[in-house]
Amino acid sequence: MTSHIRIAPAAGTWVARAEGAVIAESRAAVELAEGSREPVIYFPRADVAMAFLEPSDRVTSCPHKGQTVYFHIAHAHGTIRDAAWSYQTPKDGVAEIADCVAFEPALVTVERL
Repeated sequence: MTSHIRIAPAAGTWVARAEGAVIAESRAAVELAEGSREPVIYFPRADVAMAFLEPSDRVTSCPHKGQTVYFHIAHAHGTIRDAAWSYQTPKDGVAEIADCVAFEPALVTVERL
């Protein structure tokens, strides 16, 4: 693993809400801390309401984690563009975030219950 990335189980139950709707809830989330950035909570896809997520055309690449795919969140009042992302085949050393989804904190509320 890259020395500036730390991944650990996120203790407790975590929830992600978009426009008041619960999009994810998990007791198996992981926390990824990268350098001096704020830690990010990654939810296993099994704990995410994937029916609300629509694939986006946006794709980026991280030299440490791999290729990132994005999702829009569809809700009753419209769509929140590029509000979630996933590393479907992350690089060696960060395998814990495979098949997980993270949410853009400026668009989605992520909190520990």
